[in-house]
Amino acid sequence: MSSVALRKAAPAAGTTPGTAQGPPLRRRIARVPTATLLLGALYCLLPVAWVVIAATKSGKELFSTFTFLPGSGFADNLHDLNAYRDGVYWEWMGNSALYAGVGALLSTVVSAFSGYALATYRFRGRETVFNILLAGVLMPPVILAVPQYLLLAKANLTDSYLSVLLPQILSPYGVYLSRIYAAAAVPADVVEAGRMDGASEWRIFTRIALPMMIPGMVTVFLFQFVAVWNNFLLPYIMLSDDERFPITLGLYTLLEQGSNQPALYTLVITGAFLAVLPLVALFLVIQRFWSLDLLSGAVKS
Repeated sequence: MSSVALRKAAPAAGTTPGTAQGPPLRRRIARVPTATLLLGALYCLLPVAWVVIAATKSGKELFSTFTFLPGSGFADNLHDLNAYRDGVYWEWMGNSALYAGVGALLSTVVSAFSGYALATYRFRGRETVFNILLAGVLMPPVILAVPQYLLLAKANLTDSYLSVLLPQILSPYGVYLSRIYAAAAVPADVVEAGRMDGASEWRIFTRIALPMMIPGMVTVFLFQFVAVWNNFLLPYIMLSDDERFPITLGLYTLLEQGSNQPALYTLVITGAFLAVLPLVALFLVIQRFWSLDLLSGAVKS
């Protein structure tokens, strides 16, 4: 009887006397990061949900119905947005696609060249150049906006497409990310082997290094595309002709007019909803590319 009592009184394996069992406690601790991520997702997605629902409401429903109750005016809002100033909204969307697409592509090319050079070649002043780039990453864009305007005004390029495109080509963060990724993804032995085989530096970069850097360059393209698409300050300073406005600046002008014409609020909300869709579509496409690249890398290894 005494041995049975001792066995019943003995603590469970993995625990100490007088304490709760270990695994349940660890599970409760593990739930804390999950709950934090859920709260963060709710904080970020709640405004998006509001825009999606508000875009379905007419002008009367927007100010008289429950916030998250869908309305019945999305088709009318879309029709009014198309008809506003003979479809100037779609000109703004096309301008944003031009600025973001071309700007992100050129910025990715420059970042790939610069990052590979900083990661592969040893030359005097390399670390100084890299430190200057780091300073550019930390510098707020608002500080550079006015000097950029003055420089482009001297070149008579203000109020043109180039005035928005040119400042976006060099991205300090893109160069920094490319340098870090190139140093990790492109082995020095592979580069040296290409040189020993007689390949030129250009051929080594395009045929050997660049394919290894593709996932990082896709990330740079995505970051730069989103940054240019959402950019407001630079076009606001550079442009005066509203036919060259990007979508951010165009919606801002609509919102300003909405203070005198409340009916324009529904157009602003509907336009904001439509402006988010290209970014969502781009992210989904690039996410698929990332998955395919990881699978191909696993097969090659």
